[in-house]
Amino acid sequence: MTEAAESPRRPYGVKLVRGPFIRLEPHPEHCEDALSFLAYAARLRADGALLAADLFSGAGGMSFGLEAAGFKVVLGADHDREAVETHRHHFGGLTLDGDLGDPDLVAHVAGLIRDAGVTLLAGGPPCQPFSKAGRYKIRHRVRTGLRDPYDERRDLWRSYLEVIRLARPAAVVMENVPDMALDREMFILRTMVHELESLGYAVEERAVDTWRYGVPQFRQRLILVALRDGHAFAWPAETPDKVTVWNAIGDLPEVKGGWRPAGGADGWSDYDSPVTGFQKRMRDQIPDADAHKVFDHVTRPVRPDDEVAFESMTSGTRYSDLPQGMKRYRDDIFQDKYKRLDEDGLSRTITAHIAKDGYWYIHPRQNRTLTVREAARLQTFPDRFRFAGPPSAAFRQIGNAVPPLLGEHLGTAVIAALHEPRPAGPNTQRMAASLADWFSGLAHRNVPWLTASTRWQVVSAEIMLDRMAPQQARHLWPLLRRWEFPVDTLTAEDEIREIATWIGREPRGEQLVAVATELVGAPDMLQDDERLSNVAGISQSVADLAILVVPATLGAVVPEDDPDERIGDDAADREADDAVSEEPVLAGRGVLRVAARVTGEDVDRRNRLTDGRLAVARLIGYGDEARNAHLGLVELAASLCRPTDPLCSACPLETMCAGASADSQDQLLLY
Repeated sequence: MTEAAESPRRPYGVKLVRGPFIRLEPHPEHCEDALSFLAYAARLRADGALLAADLFSGAGGMSFGLEAAGFKVVLGADHDREAVETHRHHFGGLTLDGDLGDPDLVAHVAGLIRDAGVTLLAGGPPCQPFSKAGRYKIRHRVRTGLRDPYDERRDLWRSYLEVIRLARPAAVVMENVPDMALDREMFILRTMVHELESLGYAVEERAVDTWRYGVPQFRQRLILVALRDGHAFAWPAETPDKVTVWNAIGDLPEVKGGWRPAGGADGWSDYDSPVTGFQKRMRDQIPDADAHKVFDHVTRPVRPDDEVAFESMTSGTRYSDLPQGMKRYRDDIFQDKYKRLDEDGLSRTITAHIAKDGYWYIHPRQNRTLTVREAARLQTFPDRFRFAGPPSAAFRQIGNAVPPLLGEHLGTAVIAALHEPRPAGPNTQRMAASLADWFSGLAHRNVPWLTASTRWQVVSAEIMLDRMAPQQARHLWPLLRRWEFPVDTLTAEDEIREIATWIGREPRGEQLVAVATELVGAPDMLQDDERLSNVAGISQSVADLAILVVPATLGAVVPEDDPDERIGDDAADREADDAVSEEPVLAGRGVLRVAARVTGEDVDRRNRLTDGRLAVARLIGYGDEARNAHLGLVELAASLCRPTDPLCSACPLETMCAGASADSQDQLLLY
């Protein structure tokens, strides 16, 4: 290993250090072609092995965890050269380097999975944002039962669904970022659940804090588990102890920033022995000859000025707290540009960005950023796991990986569910259909503006009548319903104020007039899903309800006489984007209370934007009944599923509700 000379153009004299560049040989049981792969899989099955495949596998974090749980991973696929080399080194069978957006490769992979007898398919397909026009095209096909013309798109989550459809494995695990649940419509997740249920799978999804399963970092992932034939899945129990940063890396030797061992890729740092239970696990199965060696304990050089800044920092120091002379970046934008890890707490999330910038991961005691091995430890990769390529590639693979320990817990729970199958509870489609049918059949509603014909009617009712006694709201609604648009309300301004006086809500009357005045001056705002909540006096929850009750016009996207026609040019797509409503998943108006009772979980008290909205999405689905089911959920929260003394016996979800009361009142509220 050699170090590059100092660059004369760098005023701070940072040493540019390359390498070591690690090359990894394929696994001894690596298969070169489909024929040898199928023979290999057949031998393993004959020995009683449960087979797994890992798509979008990266370096193999999920694969490693599944093998620790008892599966044998026989197939992996990714399109990152170094990650493929890493996976091929650590796992037998077939590791493919290819673009899973290619329909031919998807069909090939699905055929291999089916013919090999793979039990579990795992994967973390990247999920890119979609235009509203693109969402509607997919939604239309979901709701009308048409299979998506897969070869017309390159969306990798669609590739994953297509493999499942063709191969029909007994179990599916999908891992992704929790942003899928933060999308206001939760479009991709709801579509996937709908299509998996249509294929006969029972589906569970949850936002998982990985530290609850022994991973020493703040890292939340969205996990979806689907079991074929309607079998139930039980989430694994949490581990009792939290693993801290120092629990994880405190045994690793001190090194200077930029230090490299002699011997290049074969070089090592001297190692003493593990102390904590986590460290002992990380050293498990290390060959005796390597018992006092640790590999890949290398990191970036440290600029002299950064070393001074690091020295002055504790785990509680923000970048903006540093003296002005120590800052190289604007502290109003980069308030947390530097972060020294807290040795007694959890690491911040290890992401692929660590390959480019290690300032978020300053060692808790040493004035440098993390080494490759330390980052791997925080992701729960054991010390015997090596990564192909230079350190930057290793960091990228580590940051992109599923923590192996999380994969192990999930794999163990899947095996338990497969070995002792039991029927799952009601699926999303059944609950959504029950809610939609109930809502459509109601003669009276406690929230009558859920059947409004214009968005302004919804906004007006929410401003004037929200939290009013149902009987009084039903009496006043016909008066407000007359004014379909803001200009109508302004025309009847005196009457609005008079109504407000009747009900003792004069300030709300003034608010309604003010909102109407603003919208008359900007009429497009009322139909703009993104900007409606920006209007003074219209909250996000009111805007979301108006969008749900009265979706924007869809005719510009798919003509009624030709629902399969696709918009082909960018201009038309942009025009369609302005016309399509997203039907957001609501987290207000009491729907979280209903979701908490039905699921038996405290989603109304946990994160409303992840746990709560995931539970709501489970009730409303994404099929043809989704909108009416959603409206039914709002009405249910306002009528039967009251905060106290719920009328469970009249609820359409009574037989599916974990919290249904056996002795609920028999009489109904008057609608």
